Parts: sequence; C-alpha cells; structure tokens
Amino acid sequence: MGREAAFFDLDKTIIAKSSALAFSKPFQAGGLISRAAVLRSAYAQFVFLVGGADHDQMEKMRQFMSQLVAGWDVATVKEIVAETLHNIVDPIVYDEAVQLIEEHHAAGRDVVIVSSSGTDVVEPIGAMLGADRVVGTRLEIVDGQYTGEIDYYAYAEEKANAIRALAEEQGYDLSACYAYSDSATDVPMLEAVGHPYAVNPDRDLRRHAAAQAWPVLVFSKPVALRSRVPLPPAKPTLAALAVGGVVAVGAAVYLGVRRRVAS
Repeated sequence: MGREAAFFDLDKTIIAKSSALAFSKPFQAGGLISRAAVLRSAYAQFVFLVGGADHDQMEKMRQFMSQLVAGWDVATVKEIVAETLHNIVDPIVYDEAVQLIEEHHAAGRDVVIVSSSGTDVVEPIGAMLGADRVVGTRLEIVDGQYTGEIDYYAYAEEKANAIRALAEEQGYDLSACYAYSDSATDVPMLEAVGHPYAVNPDRDLRRHAAAQAWPVLVFSKPVALRSRVPLPPAKPTLAALAVGGVVAVGAAVYLGVRRRVAS
C-alpha cells in the first residue's frame, strides 16, 4: 500500500484572495510597479473574487502577470515577499484550511500545495503553512531578471500531470489521496485522486461536484495564522506600508464599484 497525500489549491482554497495579486502594493513600495498597476491589480483581485476563475479569466490574469513582471529583479522580488509575507498572507488564511492541513499531517499524509501562482510567492507561503511540497508556475529568468515568459504553467490538466509525477516519485497511492480546490479549472486535479473535495466552488465546479457526488466544503473564517502556528516576527518597514496600502486600494476599488452601480 502506497503513501498518502493531500493536494491543495492555494487561492480561495487555503487563502481568501489571489496570492499573485496580494503582493501588488508591497511591489509598488519596492519600486517594481506603478500606482496604476496596483489599481489594476486590485480590480483584477475584485473580479477574481466575485466572478470566480474560469479559463478566460485565468488566461487574462496570466497575461497580465507575465507582462507586469517582465524586467523585475528576482532577488528584489524574493526580498519583498520575505519581508511582507506574514503581514499580507497571515490575515487571509482560512481557519478551516489550516485545520485540515493539521489533520492530514496528524494522519501521516504529506501536504502538497499545487498553485498556478509563481513559485517565488507559493514556496514561501507553503513553508509558512508547513506544506511538505509545493508545485507552482515557474517564470523564465535571464541574468537575474524575469523575462515575462513562462517556463512551466501549473494550470488545469498540468496540475493533474504534476500530481501524477509526484505520486510516481514519492510513492503516493492516488486512489487514497485527497485534493481540494475552488475552481472548475482544477477538475483534472480533483479527478486524479480518490477523495476530491470542492471548496468554496465556483458555479461550474459546484455543478460538476453535484453530478459526481463530491463533497462540498465552505471555508469562511480567515484566521490570524500566528494564533495557530508560531511564526517569526515580520520586518516592519515594507510590511507596514503594504498592509495600509492594500486596505486603501481595496477601499478605492470597492467605492468605485459602488459609485458605478449607483449611477
């Protein structure tokens, strides 16, 4: 009998937002993007949260992020993520997801995060959550800078391929493994295991889950991860600026939407 693992999507499954877009304000603070790009990121985050992540939206987000990061210094990105990680991600982790991760670990299962976001963001989040392994999108790097091209896109069927490759490498019995996601684009990943779960599913995944009699979970309680997992203190400079900026940008987008609706 093989080993067991639990595979988790990241965005809207473990955390309540898009991990790729959550760092837009600290990237501005670090001099990587303009205020206009931050506002565009905030709007993309709003669309992602309200509308779900179907194929067209994921493709638009992929193109947006690829164009956005072209020319960025990789070392600077990693430094900013490290400095602001806990302040940005800590408040948006679902308590139910943290509990599930703990339960799977207690049962002797590996926990693997499988995300379409870039590895420079996903790997630190995975380490913070205690994941055993991480699969993420890999961006092309030349001379220490992102080119804007993608070497490996962890999306849709490719997530299922990555899971099968890990199963072969690590000796996982996929029929005994678990998988969790919110998006219909992850149906191949969910179908690759014996115990698939739809978490906060979008409309298409909810319909598919009902047809397949898959369990549906609702995660609704973001928790301060520090109350559940001991974390090192975050650096105060960029982190403090980032938190205030994210709140301000989110409020501006929300008020703008309200004004358009009212007019």
